[in-house]
Amino acid sequence: MATQTSSTEQSVSPATQRVALRCEGLVKRFADVTAVNGLDLEVFAGECFGLLGPNGAGKTTTVEILEGLTPADEGKVELLGQQWNSNDERALRERIGVQLQETQLAEKVTVIETLRLFRSFYKRGHSIDEVIQTVALEEKRDARVGKLSGGQKQRLAVACALVGDPELLFLDEPTTGLDPQARLSLWDVVDKFRKGGGTILLTTHYMEEATRLCDRVAIMDHGKIIALGTPLELIESLGADQIIEFRVTSPIPEGALTGLPAVTHLHRRGEDYSLTVREMGVALPALLAEIKRRQSELVSLTTHEATLEDVFVSLTGRMLRET
Repeated sequence: MATQTSSTEQSVSPATQRVALRCEGLVKRFADVTAVNGLDLEVFAGECFGLLGPNGAGKTTTVEILEGLTPADEGKVELLGQQWNSNDERALRERIGVQLQETQLAEKVTVIETLRLFRSFYKRGHSIDEVIQTVALEEKRDARVGKLSGGQKQRLAVACALVGDPELLFLDEPTTGLDPQARLSLWDVVDKFRKGGGTILLTTHYMEEATRLCDRVAIMDHGKIIALGTPLELIESLGADQIIEFRVTSPIPEGALTGLPAVTHLHRRGEDYSLTVREMGVALPALLAEIKRRQSELVSLTTHEATLEDVFVSLTGRMLRET
């Protein structure tokens, strides 16, 4: 499998950085549902921090609280040394950029008119031409928003978040629903912002995206952080390098599979089995021999290197895209 270079390799150790965003004991309830449950989090200046988890994990609610759009029931939030309940709220808004999960822009307005409107909200910021170039929309500057493709609309939404020259950028599922080319274009925009010294809080359920862009990631489930570290640290926490996924014609006892040499973890979902293994050359022959001994037959078998998706499955027993 090809190895992607993540921004982690370029990052400065968090120990040497100041905190750009901090929340402590964050709680948010909706009727009898606790969407955010005592969440603690720190994001360091200059890093791209990923908040990962399936739909319903509490990611968007958390981000909306951090952005000052939704009040928390309990807890404390501090952004760039300031708090939302202070007299400096307007000044704080001048320092952040926000791209919402669903951004509704006026469809009969052009790209350049939309950006002029958003630029007028800030005392200082980038020039319109500079931002259009950053998101590669030069050829669409005079096009109406309603005529843009999905990827172009997402880039425009990010441009609206960038036009005020923010220190801290919130991106909530910025590439959901985009084709691979459009996703890569947005990744380039994120890279440019970070290389310019900006701080990013990114929510996503695309593990390749998190691995490619993020210095550190927090995996969130049921309103809590259940794992935190660099993508490599979290993958290494599995204690294995590779995954064997297979299906057989008749069930095999879980104890027989977990007892195989070099197997560190088993996850079963319906008829599908997933084994986390340390040494493929040892585990795979042992698995095939066990299947034969049980007088079962393979229906399918695939192998891959361990990913953040596998970390989540190991921690929760669920796939990241399950709701």
